[in-house]
Amino acid sequence: MKTLKLATAMLLLASGVALAEAHANPMVGGAPMFADKNIVEDAVNSADHTTLVAAVTAAGLAETLMGEGPFTVFAPTNDAFAKLPAGTVETLLLPENKDTLVKILTCHVVAANALSGDIIGMVEADGGEYKLGTVGGCDFAVMAKDGAVMIKDGQGNVANVTIADVRQSNGVIHVIDTVLLPAM
Repeated sequence: MKTLKLATAMLLLASGVALAEAHANPMVGGAPMFADKNIVEDAVNSADHTTLVAAVTAAGLAETLMGEGPFTVFAPTNDAFAKLPAGTVETLLLPENKDTLVKILTCHVVAANALSGDIIGMVEADGGEYKLGTVGGCDFAVMAKDGAVMIKDGQGNVANVTIADVRQSNGVIHVIDTVLLPAM
């Protein structure tokens, strides 16, 4: 009887650990993400987001993204920024281009805490495509395929969410593989 109770207790403990691990935030850019940190506190630790962090700093948006939120940030990787035409990032980081940089970056932010399941639900409820309005005033088309979220920007580029649901104290980050651009 003691063996059965011990086995049951161990099974429950193992199930609890597995459940806790299933709800843990993923590693992003080689760094663990912590749900008790804000978006900026975690993003600065991701080796895949150094360009984004530099852009957020140059745009003066770090303090805002450390605020209460909630925010959903579609966070382009360094590789996503590298897909832009040569010299684009360097030009955007110049002080005289701050307004354009702010516009582009705020088009990656939604004033809500939108997990991927919620986004997919909105896409399905709207017949396969959901119009997503951003803090920067951009309207992007969101789609879903095989449980993955995709976003079509104002220029027809499609970004794929490569890591979803990175929970933060003030919202959620979804890592994307393409920089979202407003319509011109």
